Amino acid sequence: MLKEKTKIKKCLFPAAGYGTRFLPVTKAIPKEMLPILTKPLLQYGVEEAREAGMDTMAIVTGRGKRAIEDHFDRSYELENQINGTSKEILMKDVRDIVKNCTFSYTRQGEMKGLGHAIWTGKTLIGDEPFAVLLADDLCDNNGDSVLTQMVKLYEKYKCSIVAVEEIPLKDSNKYGVIAGHEEEEGVLRVTNMVEKPESKDAPSNLAIIGRYILTPDIFDILEETKPGKGGEIQITDALLTQAKSGGVIAYKFKGKRFDCGSVDGFVEATNFFYNKAKE
Repeated sequence: MLKEKTKIKKCLFPAAGYGTRFLPVTKAIPKEMLPILTKPLLQYGVEEAREAGMDTMAIVTGRGKRAIEDHFDRSYELENQINGTSKEILMKDVRDIVKNCTFSYTRQGEMKGLGHAIWTGKTLIGDEPFAVLLADDLCDNNGDSVLTQMVKLYEKYKCSIVAVEEIPLKDSNKYGVIAGHEEEEGVLRVTNMVEKPESKDAPSNLAIIGRYILTPDIFDILEETKPGKGGEIQITDALLTQAKSGGVIAYKFKGKRFDCGSVDGFVEATNFFYNKAKE
């Protein structure tokens, strides 16, 4: 009998979107490769996953995303050029990632929503619990990263977990919104989830952000999930199926989140990390 896999070793990065809010730059550059200071958004995400104990990065890409693969690979010409110079230290972090992590890629042929993107990653994940990180939700912490906090919670509850934060109700139509009852401080057992509700229909002011830990049965549920809001396959709808049997926890994470999928959030994050680097 196979031993149940409970350690979270794989992190899935949906990275096939067009990034239309950042046109024209995203015509040729993946939005996940837009830099906050000198590091692309996706590298921040990979570093967070590594801190949480994950060493296998599964990336769902699309056309025009080759820069992602090139970034997380050796660049012999560049490394030879800067070898022994003061610039060599600038490559240390990404060299360390490439050396110690495994990267695998698959393409999402059609843009059918986040749920479909996650389902597309099934061949990279297999039959084990895994994390999902949306790189344009950039988080900063003085202590444990958001994924590290969630991994510790998974070890206790052994079910799917979504990170949530309080939002103004007027913004509820931009998020998946949850309702639930409190299990412990900052931890709720989810009883309802609604994708992008209008404020009058929102079950609470707790919105899901781009950090998930999912149990592998989510793939079978996604396969049966019909298109929902916007005609897309929504991960929120699939998670609601799990929640109906008590299988989803919402976690009010500790830290600060920046919505780098918007220009305002991107600029705010750039200023924040610039000032933090100066300190």
